[in-house]
Amino acid sequence: GSNDRFILSKGHAAPILYAAWARTGLFPIEDVMNLRKLDSDLEGHPTPRLNFIDVATGSLGQGLSIAAGMAYVGKYIDKSSYRVYCLMGDGESAEGSVWEALSFSSVYKLNNLVAIFDVNRLGQSDPTPFGHQMDVYLNRLKAFGFDAHVVDGHNVQEIVETFDKCMAITDKPQAIIAKTFKGKDFEGIEDKEGWHGKPLGDKAEQVIQALRQKISTKKYDFTIKPPSDVCPVVNLKSVKLSEPPKYKIGDNVSTRQAYGPALVSLGKTCPRVLVMDGDTKNSTFSEVYKKAFPDKYIECYIAEQNLVGVAIGMGCRQRTIPFCSTFASFFSRAFDQIRMGAISQANIKCVGSHCGVSIGEDGPSQMALEDISMFRSIPSSTVFYPSDGVSMERAVELSAQNNGIVFIRASRPNFAVIYQSTEDFAVGKAKVVLKSDSDKVLLIGAGVTLHEALKAAQELKAKHKINVRVIDPFTIKPIDKETIISNAKQCGDKVITIE
Repeated sequence: GSNDRFILSKGHAAPILYAAWARTGLFPIEDVMNLRKLDSDLEGHPTPRLNFIDVATGSLGQGLSIAAGMAYVGKYIDKSSYRVYCLMGDGESAEGSVWEALSFSSVYKLNNLVAIFDVNRLGQSDPTPFGHQMDVYLNRLKAFGFDAHVVDGHNVQEIVETFDKCMAITDKPQAIIAKTFKGKDFEGIEDKEGWHGKPLGDKAEQVIQALRQKISTKKYDFTIKPPSDVCPVVNLKSVKLSEPPKYKIGDNVSTRQAYGPALVSLGKTCPRVLVMDGDTKNSTFSEVYKKAFPDKYIECYIAEQNLVGVAIGMGCRQRTIPFCSTFASFFSRAFDQIRMGAISQANIKCVGSHCGVSIGEDGPSQMALEDISMFRSIPSSTVFYPSDGVSMERAVELSAQNNGIVFIRASRPNFAVIYQSTEDFAVGKAKVVLKSDSDKVLLIGAGVTLHEALKAAQELKAKHKINVRVIDPFTIKPIDKETIISNAKQCGDKVITIE
């Protein structure tokens, strides 16, 4: 068989997933009794600290986007026969990101994707809006381009047969809509409100005995055979710029404009660089990559939550290096996906253009002011803020070479190139771009404010005969505290940050 993927998007159902894997012999069945304990990885919601989990779930509505990213890679990049299954709850389907993912999956005809909806009619605190109106779910999923089937979620034979039917579909993704009853066959509990996430307490023994009486076959073979369809071996280590940046000192170029050529340069050395955008590719310049490698560019349209979720899925199992770009301000819409991405140990590169008030006439709705602080707050993230075309290309290269969540802040205005194309850059290493032996104060700026700091330094020297030092941080996280502190001491312990 194939090396299929499964995502439990309704992460609160983790205990049954843990129990199933324990039954296969992956770990001792007794270990499931450590569920939710402080020193156990069997948490209340699954995370990739467990070797059978690809992504963390529990913040609802995100699993299907990730599954779609996996399925896209399987169909169009790996060209493998593995399928991707995503199990969601009916309450979860109220999330808009689910419908963004459904639309994306249909547009790209991901016939290797199966979305499973567990419709048990009960949410956490109240019944779901559509209860057991199965026709509502069926019609909506068909309208979104899915081959959809309603099944009795307690009839294993019917479920298996429907999975077989799904495998025969070649032109669209599939959906299985399972009508279930929460607490099925639990006396006094079935289909009753108020039992979400609660242990059975003194009812437990009675329920267990009743369930045991329903088991007709006492012995099962839970052995899982290794996959016979092996995916191609992927080497992401080769990724680097195919040639140094082509800019010369003094050239006027925006950092967003340098993003596209940098991607193309990476694509020439690594065929696994995938680029996504949220219908802003002519502003972020990711369209340059689309023209060079049309089969490695994926348009995600104006659906930023799905954009990030798809990128997380595409980066799973180190199959690709995904870059996703849009206006920096719009990543705030996908902050929960980014936050969960950190828990998922995701490898994604987010590039946000049109930052700060320097975009001017577009107005405040487009001005990213919170993007740096937002991405800095993500555990283990790296935040680049390049200040010219050369440093932008090197930021793109370094982000591809470093595993994890990366944010690159790109600017709209043109800046003069200040670095030689041969300049070395490193994560966490700042650049001293202006200095003398008599500097009175240290100025720190990045992007547009670095160039304003350089203008101020020229004016101070010309008009007031005052020398100042100027530093370009390059990465805001990690910040190069050693360079900043040592240079501040040389400038009389006076520092001004220009933000």
